[in-house]
Amino acid sequence: MNRTELLELIAGLESSRVEFKRDDCHPEDIAKEMSALLNLEGGFILLGVEKDGLISGLTRSREESEEWVMNIARQNVEPAVVPVWTSIEMEVGKIVAIIELAADSPGKPHKARRGKAWITFTRVGSTSRESTREEEGRLYQASKLVRYEIKAVPDTGLGSLDTIRIQNYFRDVLKRQTPALSETDSWLQLLENSDLLFKSRDRYEASAAGLLLFGDNPNRRLPQAGVTAAAFPETKKDYNMIDEERIRGPLTPILSRRGGVQEKGVIGRTVDFVRRNMGSIAWLESGRRRRKRAFPLDAVREAIVNAVVHRDYAREGTDIEVSLYGDRLEIISPGRLPNGVTVAKMKEGVVRVARNELLKEILRDYGYIEHQGMGVRNRIIESMIRHNNTEPDLIEENDRFVVRLWKAQ
Repeated sequence: MNRTELLELIAGLESSRVEFKRDDCHPEDIAKEMSALLNLEGGFILLGVEKDGLISGLTRSREESEEWVMNIARQNVEPAVVPVWTSIEMEVGKIVAIIELAADSPGKPHKARRGKAWITFTRVGSTSRESTREEEGRLYQASKLVRYEIKAVPDTGLGSLDTIRIQNYFRDVLKRQTPALSETDSWLQLLENSDLLFKSRDRYEASAAGLLLFGDNPNRRLPQAGVTAAAFPETKKDYNMIDEERIRGPLTPILSRRGGVQEKGVIGRTVDFVRRNMGSIAWLESGRRRRKRAFPLDAVREAIVNAVVHRDYAREGTDIEVSLYGDRLEIISPGRLPNGVTVAKMKEGVVRVARNELLKEILRDYGYIEHQGMGVRNRIIESMIRHNNTEPDLIEENDRFVVRLWKAQ
């Protein structure tokens, strides 16, 4: 970072990625800011800058300040980190130090020492606060220390799953020999081996993935398992809706032995909602009137599948939102992109990771997901360009991911 870049950073004042600090503060204050920035998306702590952006400079020498910061990063942050250190003389005798913290730390959640305790902090706007239990759980999930989808859900069991649907999956989708539905012990073993059930002491409990994919009533224990769909006549949300539906139930369909759909799951029902509300476009070609759907169904289906596979299910009480407007379709998935995934990588088709690997693998068995990981590029971007020469918006903002498909103008 050079002097001009630092001045621009200071002029922007504090933000979710920038913190101003005096270097005579308590080490615990620096550790708190390190923890919070690392747990969001990294950033900068500027030592020697006041809260209003006034440059006051370091009170120690550069060498003493650097050693002080590195000791804090090693002794007061867990897991310990090694930030990038830079110092720049802004005015005669006024030096500003830049502590740069990585955007994709594999050690999340980072904790900061407070007395004898270790506390996880989260960055919210320009302030750092103690993380809630839910926020800390999402950080563990983001670091892949905990996978929410294979977490056992209390007060559930084999009876919480739709056994007809499960038998259909193993027998008709995977083409495997399956035990009779009356052979409970055999099914318990099969489902435990498949991470759809977990044995806890003397009883079995369904995993979150088991409920999401095959649950008899997933929302009874996972209220966030569903889609809220709405169609609006204009270009913004309004009470005057054309259609709305809260789509609940298992994600998977029931298929015939020949692959035909006998009963749709949440994915198929959501696609149907979009199909019946998207409308069509018409044009004249060689004197004849032509008509086609406003969006290609393969792009719609891929966007919906991505939303249910990649959403953050640790965020309770928040549905996937599917909204149709006069000029576009928006699909909003709760949660930021998983570690290492960027919009640029998605557009290039080089993403091979998923937040919910078990969901991804089982939905792949149903043919919803491409093996090469090229779905966004092939089924959404290129499909929309072929259909109406528009390019979709893929946007990560706050704690959600938005896919926006545009109608032809």
